[in-house]
Amino acid sequence: MLSAILLYNQKGEVLISRIYRDGLRRSISDLFRIQVISNTDVRSPVLTLGTTTFCHVKHENIYIVAVSRQNADVALIFEFLYKIVALGRAYFGKLDEEAIKNNFTLIYELLDEVMDFGYAQNTETDTLKMYIMTEGVRSEIRAEESRKITMQATGAMSWRRDNIKYRRNEVFVDVFEDVNLLMSATGTVLRADVAGQIILRAFLSGMPECKFGLNDRLLIDRPDDGNSKSKRAAKAAAGSVTLEDCQFHQCVRLGRFDADRTISFIPPDGEFELMKYRATENINLPFTVHVLVNEIGRTKVEYQVAVKATFGAKLFATNVVLKIPTPLNTASVTTHVTQGKAKYEPSENAISWKISRFTGGSEYVFSGEAELLSSMTKHKTWSRPPVAMQFSLMMFTSSGLLVRYLKVFEKSNYSSVKWVRYVVRAGSYEIRF
Repeated sequence: MLSAILLYNQKGEVLISRIYRDGLRRSISDLFRIQVISNTDVRSPVLTLGTTTFCHVKHENIYIVAVSRQNADVALIFEFLYKIVALGRAYFGKLDEEAIKNNFTLIYELLDEVMDFGYAQNTETDTLKMYIMTEGVRSEIRAEESRKITMQATGAMSWRRDNIKYRRNEVFVDVFEDVNLLMSATGTVLRADVAGQIILRAFLSGMPECKFGLNDRLLIDRPDDGNSKSKRAAKAAAGSVTLEDCQFHQCVRLGRFDADRTISFIPPDGEFELMKYRATENINLPFTVHVLVNEIGRTKVEYQVAVKATFGAKLFATNVVLKIPTPLNTASVTTHVTQGKAKYEPSENAISWKISRFTGGSEYVFSGEAELLSSMTKHKTWSRPPVAMQFSLMMFTSSGLLVRYLKVFEKSNYSSVKWVRYVVRAGSYEIRF
């Protein structure tokens, strides 16, 4: 599949070069540096030059590049590249130029282990940490331990090892949702969707079987159904929660999920992503924003912005920030707010309105004036960029997704403690005016 894996810094210097197949010259690294890193016009993560294809991701201050000379599955290549990023985080805390230079030999060892002759192998962090260690490689591994490593690497459950023991058995469930909104100047919702993920941190002894239950009225959209859009809209109006593009961790038994919508799995030890999903119907918007902007001649702009929280009074949002754009020729700004602080940011051509704590059901108002430079006779018409909003809200979901139960079954029949947390964050939350 792949011919080589290359790691560059921002200057285009090669930090790691691992060639898996013959027929590829070392000078291939110069080609990517000239065509991509040194060329600011290149925006695509995939570049094909002749018979050679470069797929890259930029993480922190490095480029991770996969080189292929075959008609390979690009989605699989990017999945592998992001697995390398995840491995780097698991081993070094974060994967950047400094971490690569400090762990040069270990990274080569990992690249040799996760790929063989260009084909991806085992990339499970728990399995790799059993015999590739940051504190040094042990010179002798007992026969019994070697047998366990082989069974885990080649068995049906490579993501979990045997004989895990905890004094306190706990499961932490985090439901993260990024809500995206684009609203027109007349208040019409042009686009509203949610990108969500469920993160589990499992600290359970033995080999537990977990059953995970979501909403009673949960619908999984099937794109091959010709009438799915009209059916989905009707069911969403009836209060059902419809999820699209669901992706599960490999530990989930998909056959059982298709049969009765039960998410059954034997979890990996520690933190992992159980599932990802999207929702586009019946989105609960946590904030409504009304923007009124009045341009008075060419010397002044008046602002009136009202923000209201639509969630319950017992909840509150934190780190709420509204970016209110101003014309390029703004000289000074005067502001007045009923809550929080507002400040003009000349470098961003925007007014930043920050509210540290936004209680549910509350409504706050911003009013202000921007004085413009009248001496600029030749300037472009103000494009009126949308107002952008950022926030974080606990114990609320915009999709309506709820965790109904999480049951843990293990042969020793121990009791376990479960914790559930919901977090909604602003993705691209924009209001035009």
